[in-house]
Amino acid sequence: MYDLLISARQLCDRLEDNNLLVFDCRFDLAEPQKGEQAYHQAHIPGAFYAHLDRNLSSPITADSGRHPMPDSQLLIGWLASCGLQADSQVVVYDDTGGAMAARLWWLLKCLGHEAVALLDGGWPAWLEGGYAVNAELPEAQTSTFHARLDPHCVVSTEQILRHLNTPSCVIVDVRAAARFRGEQEPIDPVAGHIPGAWNIPLTENLDEHGHFKSKQELALVYEKLMQQHPPAQQVYMCGSGVTACHSVLAMEILSGQRPRVYAGSWSEWIRDDRRPIAREQ
Repeated sequence: MYDLLISARQLCDRLEDNNLLVFDCRFDLAEPQKGEQAYHQAHIPGAFYAHLDRNLSSPITADSGRHPMPDSQLLIGWLASCGLQADSQVVVYDDTGGAMAARLWWLLKCLGHEAVALLDGGWPAWLEGGYAVNAELPEAQTSTFHARLDPHCVVSTEQILRHLNTPSCVIVDVRAAARFRGEQEPIDPVAGHIPGAWNIPLTENLDEHGHFKSKQELALVYEKLMQQHPPAQQVYMCGSGVTACHSVLAMEILSGQRPRVYAGSWSEWIRDDRRPIAREQ
């Protein structure tokens, strides 16, 4: 079973397995249809497309962030329509180092499906290896997949407020340092970060080739955090609760433990101007 990462070579060797289920999660926040268009041009044979807005999130509300948690029953129904079964080995990939695909990896973990791995290096690694691609749409074999979303995986805005600056809820913001400091904000209307949060950009999880760093290298990235706060105290956030999952995967590679995610993240936090905001000069 692959439950964290899988290499392009390993995936190629298993591509004909009957219990394999692959999801293409390519998505561009600036151009929401770009990933799906790329999927229709070429993808890993047999892969289904997972649209971040349509499949992996629910509609935005007046109080929510940009990518609210999906309705669990709708998510389960969609996964079943793609043929997910209890013994399926799932592989997810994108073309951005796993930043988008990690959302589906994490959601499946929250549903109790452990046999899900992220393709290390993603679509670029697959192409670099010279492995097969096509534009054929897979035939779905609808299953009767049953699951329940574990509420412990997610932390709400109310919980963040209640435990702000306490050891039981240490926020790790994975956005770029300039966004965290409040120097720039290219996506959301308000810049800054939640007071007391740590900043460890998700780009620190990857090497120069877009692959996840080794356990030993990740230990250096998270050394100071781990010295003060075990994974059980860590809560990961980003702009909208998507790329935070990338660092949850990195922490599980490092520690074998899966910290929680603030699903609403920054875009939900700033919906109410009474919530505190910090900026660095």
